[in-house]
Amino acid sequence: MANLADEYGTDVEIYIKALTTTIHADTLTGAPVRLHDLLEQLGLERHEYPTGGPLYIWHTVPEHLDADEQKHLATRAIPALLLAGYEVNCTPDVFDEATYRQVVHDIRTRAAHSAAQQPVPASSPSRPAPARRTP
Repeated sequence: MANLADEYGTDVEIYIKALTTTIHADTLTGAPVRLHDLLEQLGLERHEYPTGGPLYIWHTVPEHLDADEQKHLATRAIPALLLAGYEVNCTPDVFDEATYRQVVHDIRTRAAHSAAQQPVPASSPSRPAPARRTP
């Protein structure tokens, strides 16, 4: 089985599987559980195949979505993966520029809004240093 993430050395490769319309997200062999969990939280479905060696794990965009919704879901996952510190590659036939820009804008807006609502920590009252005693 070909694993594009292993082949290209990225954490996640998002692409349309050859001879299908299915959007796949391949992860590196031995990828951390938190990466697989994040992909599931982002709406991708996990699949596993025992190979006699390491377990082959990949994710797909749900097939019940129409083609545009599938591309939007895959594209919306990219900023979250990048923010989590993963290296991601997505083929142009999946990537939707407008969706990506909107998600990045939303993330920035939430971050700015969150920062604006954070109370400024109250500074502790400063106490004078204790007097030094000399013998």
